[in-house]
Amino acid sequence: MFRHADLTGPEDLFAERNQRRDAIAYYYRVTAYSPETALFLERYCRAARSCGLITDSPLDNPNPSNLEYYQEIMGSAFELDAGFLNRSLRKWMPRVEEGRLRALAEAMLDILTELKNAGKNNNVLRNVYVKFMCWLYYRFEQLVNRQYGERIPKLLMCGRVSAHGLLMLELLSRTGCDVLLLVTEGEAEYRRSDPQGTLCRLFPVNNPTPFPPGYGLKTLRQKLRAEEERQRLYEPLPQRTGCVNAWMQDGNVLHALLTPPEKRGTEPGRYYTCFARLVGVEDKLSYQRELYELQRDIKKAGRKLLILSGEIPAPTYDEIALIRRTGAQSLEQIAAELSANLSFPGEPELQSLMRKSFLDLLFEEGRKENLRLTVLFNRATKLLCLIRRYRKQLFEGLRYPQLACFLYLGGCKTEEEALFCRFLSRLPVDVLILTPDLSKACCLRDPLLLEIKQPNSLALERFPEDENGLRLATTAYNAERDLDSLMYGDGSLFRNQQYSRAKTIVLQTTYEEIAVLWDQELKYRPNFGVDEETVRLPVIFAKASGVKDGAVQPYWDGIRALLTPETLLIRSVPRVTRQTENPIKAVAHTFLRNGRVNKHEIKKSKHYPYGLLREPMQEYMLDKLALLVESGLIRGTFENGTEYTIVSTVLNLEKDVMRMIQRFDFTKKNPKLIYLVPGEQILSQEDAICAAFLNLLGFDILIFAPTGYQCVEQYYTKPLVEEHQLGEYLYDLETPELSPAPVKKQSFFQKLFS
Repeated sequence: MFRHADLTGPEDLFAERNQRRDAIAYYYRVTAYSPETALFLERYCRAARSCGLITDSPLDNPNPSNLEYYQEIMGSAFELDAGFLNRSLRKWMPRVEEGRLRALAEAMLDILTELKNAGKNNNVLRNVYVKFMCWLYYRFEQLVNRQYGERIPKLLMCGRVSAHGLLMLELLSRTGCDVLLLVTEGEAEYRRSDPQGTLCRLFPVNNPTPFPPGYGLKTLRQKLRAEEERQRLYEPLPQRTGCVNAWMQDGNVLHALLTPPEKRGTEPGRYYTCFARLVGVEDKLSYQRELYELQRDIKKAGRKLLILSGEIPAPTYDEIALIRRTGAQSLEQIAAELSANLSFPGEPELQSLMRKSFLDLLFEEGRKENLRLTVLFNRATKLLCLIRRYRKQLFEGLRYPQLACFLYLGGCKTEEEALFCRFLSRLPVDVLILTPDLSKACCLRDPLLLEIKQPNSLALERFPEDENGLRLATTAYNAERDLDSLMYGDGSLFRNQQYSRAKTIVLQTTYEEIAVLWDQELKYRPNFGVDEETVRLPVIFAKASGVKDGAVQPYWDGIRALLTPETLLIRSVPRVTRQTENPIKAVAHTFLRNGRVNKHEIKKSKHYPYGLLREPMQEYMLDKLALLVESGLIRGTFENGTEYTIVSTVLNLEKDVMRMIQRFDFTKKNPKLIYLVPGEQILSQEDAICAAFLNLLGFDILIFAPTGYQCVEQYYTKPLVEEHQLGEYLYDLETPELSPAPVKKQSFFQKLFS
């Protein structure tokens, strides 16, 4: 007969018979939750399913039909005697092997004897005996009738169990079965059956909390079924596995990349790859030469090679359309649906490797907290697009033991880029991420990644693939860049056009503050800041209604004082209307797909007007166009075709506005627009679109409406313009000639002390 013992750790429960000293079985209850305990329960449930029994049916008293059948077969006799119990069990359960019956009889005799010694009379003992016999026959015969060899059977039971039921579980445990009782209602519920808490040991839980609502065997079974579904997705499993980085001896990544596959390792069924990120540079003068020679030598070796610089272009709508998908409702359905796109006829081993890598990463991402299924679905879809796009360059004709190579200069800037690099690192591909510019971060995180940091920083935009175009910096040039980083790297000084990305915040101010802030550089305004490579621009979007004290001349003088060199004055509205010539209108519908702006289609169009602007500014403008469309800020967007009006209007800005945008530096004075609306004419929808778009870019927008009439607010779906009430409403004012106020010359002492 088995005896009970305390656990030294959860692993004890999974030890086989020959690994346990003496004859030991465990009988424990779990009444509290923790993430570690949940993982243990999943593992125990898995073990019980393969070798034992799982049940969440209550261990109720035998019903009348159970008792009637027992009486018919066994009669009413009862003796507290080993011989009687042996004969009764042999007659009641003839299919159970003799050794197990003897163990059951011995354990039953011990438990009943303990009850007798505790003062229970013969009627109680007989009642417990009959319950044991019925429970053994109706509930646990499949557990006691199986042969397990060296494996210890496992019983996992969930729910409240009576005091006699706890004795039944102890009976099973004494005959060589590990018993785990899961009480999701907590310890107080268990103590209703065992007030002293002595019949069953308490499973230790670190930092215990109550079980989540609905947790139970159903939850565990669902997880096991999900695991089975996941395992089926992997079939057939690949014949080879990867060894990442562990084979490298000296950590010299560039040397390791050039090591032939046959010299990296000889273990059968293994391929040996490198997955590393080099941060910074050791020698600025030789860095580009080293990279050029690296890719040259890889090509000489006849290896498949993919080199990308700056970014991995996002999938286009056409690429996404090629992925077969319907929008699954669970992680397993997403995995099944999307992994079916990884089909490579004639290359079954590569297909298996790719599918395993894809599924591993998908399930790993699915375990992240707060990651919505829709986000994961979209991310996985984009990953499949990148696999399709670069399949030919990396994998076409690749045969073991050959290895492909992926070199990426600039570092990962999005989770999609990082996921693609992680995917390749689990295939027969060497993956090297190069981030020589220390001011630019790489978002890639992976336990397999080897990161090597060097002390120096070097700005390098393109990977040097052609020796004829190789650009090598002089010592003086690098020294100047170091000085540049020293001066402009702390956020207090900024070089010209230092940043190419920005986001705007509209300041809430008093009207008097506008005059103070209007001609200030952005970096001196409240709430200005730089988050990594993105500038936070505090801008003004306001409307001044009425005229203070009805005094017209001071009113015009105040407007005149705001006319700086960066300010465009619009004296009459509407400025842009539907009748304004606009060649973009005819093709605007081609620039939107599935509610999103297609930047690629816009830039390749012959009607695209902003190709003369600097490239970073073009990207910035198109990003803000996408934001304006997709935010639904303009009333009627995706309802009556307003989205096409937005696109055509934004892509048809006037030349003077384009020039203001071209010279806009995010850390200096920003461009400004002043609208004068003295009468009953109001801004057109196109004017409102221009104002909202330019404000998103970083323009200050100020509207003067002495009438107090609504002139732009009706076009927006949310309060965007801050209104200031200056005073009396005046009508039909004639706009005088407004020229910038003359600049007053300062004396020497005024300049000195200003």
